[in-house]
Amino acid sequence: MQNDDYSQPLFNALPPAVVALALAIFGVEAFLSLADRGIIGGPEAIGWRVQAIQDFSFFPQVLAWLFETGNWSIEHLKRFVTYPFIHASLTHAAFVIVFLLALGKLVGEVFGNLAVLVLFFACGIFGSLIYAGLVGGRQPLIGGYPSVYGLIGAYTFILWVRFKAAGENELQAFTLIGFLMGLQLFFAIFFQVGFDWVADVAGFAFGFVLTPALVPGAFQRLLDRMRQR
Repeated sequence: MQNDDYSQPLFNALPPAVVALALAIFGVEAFLSLADRGIIGGPEAIGWRVQAIQDFSFFPQVLAWLFETGNWSIEHLKRFVTYPFIHASLTHAAFVIVFLLALGKLVGEVFGNLAVLVLFFACGIFGSLIYAGLVGGRQPLIGGYPSVYGLIGAYTFILWVRFKAAGENELQAFTLIGFLMGLQLFFAIFFQVGFDWVADVAGFAFGFVLTPALVPGAFQRLLDRMRQR
């Protein structure tokens, strides 16, 4: 008779950093979705999502205003790290959470929890800066796609290293981002979804470039090479 161990969990444990980020996004979206439907807060709560976008999203003109006024207060700087937690709808947030759980698990298992947090926030910040510089305008940037695309960049780097070590075609590592960018282009052409994809691509690129520095011991090896020169 086969002796199966049914005590094993159905899903492998997720890195705590991934769980924390996913719960934060879910919690904010659940609160706003309930408010949209008038389940909490009454009739006045229907406008809470709009107010949250006004208070916590990233507006391109804010960056220029910061440099002009020199007012680098937390009230304005917070937008660089809060906008990934504000979404346009439940569907928008759900897709971000799916990507975060899938890619965050893969990246977290290789590089650890701290790397996941660094990638999530650093790529989100970089994506917003590029968005402000290239797109501008008054359309706010919301949602966690630039941050999770940073995780895609990290995962792509992992695949790139593996393919290179195996002597296979390294371009295979870029299959996922190529597919996603194809979808972005399709929707941009036929549905006029805006230019948020600029921040997404920037987040991916920064994630790919930043990942080697997150490898344990990478900084020390860099210092050693500099000393040898």
